[in-house]
Amino acid sequence: MITSVKEILLKAKEGGYAVGAFNTTNLETTRAIIDAAQELRSPVIIQVTEKTMEYAGGRAIVNLIKNIAEFYAPEIPVGLHLDHGKSQEIIEHCVEIGFPSVMYDGSRKNFADNSAMTKKVVELCHEKGVAVQGELGSVPYIGETDMGEIDWDQYMTDPGEAEEFVKNTGIDALAVAIGNAHGFFKERKEPDYDRLEMIHKRVNVPLVLHGASDWENGRVKEVIARGICCFNVDTATRISFVNSLTKSLHEQGQLSFDLRKLMGGAREAVKNTVKEKIKYFGSDGKI
Repeated sequence: MITSVKEILLKAKEGGYAVGAFNTTNLETTRAIIDAAQELRSPVIIQVTEKTMEYAGGRAIVNLIKNIAEFYAPEIPVGLHLDHGKSQEIIEHCVEIGFPSVMYDGSRKNFADNSAMTKKVVELCHEKGVAVQGELGSVPYIGETDMGEIDWDQYMTDPGEAEEFVKNTGIDALAVAIGNAHGFFKERKEPDYDRLEMIHKRVNVPLVLHGASDWENGRVKEVIARGICCFNVDTATRISFVNSLTKSLHEQGQLSFDLRKLMGGAREAVKNTVKEKIKYFGSDGKI
């Protein structure tokens, strides 16, 4: 069933575990995420990006997620969330078509502009009963900057600014930067655990980590112990999907005409990856 993302995150925060916020682009990935959560009795968040909305159609993908959640897993708490909304216009559109939770990403702005715009988005969304995740600090992408020697201090979230940001904006969750990176961008050698601990002590909203798809159990446990209660996952599931599809096409060659078999295998591969992540995060059995 579609459940408030804020409620899912607050329960994770109180319970000392994390939930996965898994990106989807299509039917197969959506089914894989929900099936994995159902098998492990875990709450889960499904999120889409602006590019996915352009690809699949915003209303189409929103209703696809809602229908699968309601008809195939009515007992599983499923959150629906916009990932990395970059403008007020896209936020307004997502609210209008039925998103109950959105992320406004002003992380590339300076602190004052990010705070002001995030506050404006929060006011707009809270009037409609929509939760808002903000981001402070910068989680880099490939192509944004050189992957050589990076001064990570200029990217990471400042604990004092985080406290001020949360108070000024009224956000429901905060995405933080502690040396994590999107996609295949080279991360900091070791996450700044002390910084995360200081942020956790100074803010009272759930903390979210982007760019940690490839993190293994040791790092995951360390950051959960220091306040992280949600992990965004995209790259790991994409790799599983594409690798499975590539393998199937290679093995079956030109005789691969049955899309149900090809895509079904990819769906199963994604489901297995999601199940692995859910176990890492500790949300299995939490419903």
